[in-house]
Amino acid sequence: MLPNVQLPELLLIAVIVVLIFGVGKIADVGPALGKAISGFRQAVKADEEPEKTEEPEKKEESEAGEDAA
Repeated sequence: MLPNVQLPELLLIAVIVVLIFGVGKIADVGPALGKAISGFRQAVKADEEPEKTEEPEKKEESEAGEDAA
């Protein structure tokens, strides 16, 4: 997609971003990005946890069925 982007091109992009947003706004991006990533990780963990908790309940039910038989 992008051609070979080297240091001069990256510096030009960085200068343009600083001119558009200013230094103060760029400093706010780091913490906001960190919060977004941690929120995403917590959401992924929350989706995985119910699957793990359901399995022991099923085993208990099957053990109870064996005891009754």
